[in-house]
Amino acid sequence: MKSYSITDVGERRRVNQDYVFCEENRIGGLPNLFIVADGMGGHNAGDYASRFSVKVFTERIRTTKEKTPIGMIADALQYTNDLLLEEANAKNDLHGMGTTFVVATIIESMLYVANVGDSRLYVIRDGIKQITEDHSLVEEMVKTGEIERKDVRFHPNKNIITRALGAGSQLTPDYFEVQLEKDDIVLMCSDGLTNMMDDKDIMDIVQAYPDNLEMMANTLVKKANENGGNDNISIILVKL
Repeated sequence: MKSYSITDVGERRRVNQDYVFCEENRIGGLPNLFIVADGMGGHNAGDYASRFSVKVFTERIRTTKEKTPIGMIADALQYTNDLLLEEANAKNDLHGMGTTFVVATIIESMLYVANVGDSRLYVIRDGIKQITEDHSLVEEMVKTGEIERKDVRFHPNKNIITRALGAGSQLTPDYFEVQLEKDDIVLMCSDGLTNMMDDKDIMDIVQAYPDNLEMMANTLVKKANENGGNDNISIILVKL
C-alpha cells in the first residue's frame, strides 16, 4: 500500500478549514486510517472543528474496545460528535461550528468507509466510482428530480449540507464496505476538488500519473485552482 495526502487553501479563501489525516501504520485496532474533514463556522470555528474532530476521533480509535472496523468507527464518530457539541456550547466564538467527515481503513483487501456531509470517497479502477453519497441539499434535489446531476456543480445551493459532525446530538453516518483489487486507487477529497472538476477531469489526471501519487495529487490541486480554486482543496490517495 502507498498513500499521499495534500491540503491547499485554494485561490479565494484566507483560512484552510480542511484537515487531513493519512496514516498507513496501525492506529489502535485499525491497521491504517485515512480522514478528510471540511470544517464550517464563522471566523476560525471551521478550522477548529475539523482539527478538533480528527484529533478526538483518532484518540478514540486508539482506545476503543469495539471489535469490528465499522463498530470502532461508529463509536469514535459518536464520541467525536458529542465532544464537538460540548466544545461549541462552551465557547461563544465556536458556537455553531461543524465539519464534514469521511473516514476509511483498509483491512487486507476490504475497504471500510463512513461519511457525514459532502466530502467524498471514490474507488478508481477501470473508471471512477463514487462510493459515498453526499449529504447535501442538491443531492436531495437530484433524488426528487428537481435538478439533473450534471447541474449540481453549478447550483447556487451546492454548499448546503444536510448532515455534519456538530449539527446535533443525533448523528447518522453512512457506512460502506468495498472489496478492493490490486492497483485500485482510493481517492478521498473535500468539495473544493469536486466543485472545481468533474469526474472525467479527475480520471484524466489519475491516468496520466498511475504510479506517482504525489504528482497525481499535486496536479489535481493545480487544476482545481486553475478552474477557480473557490474553496480549500484536500486530497488523500491510497493505492493497493
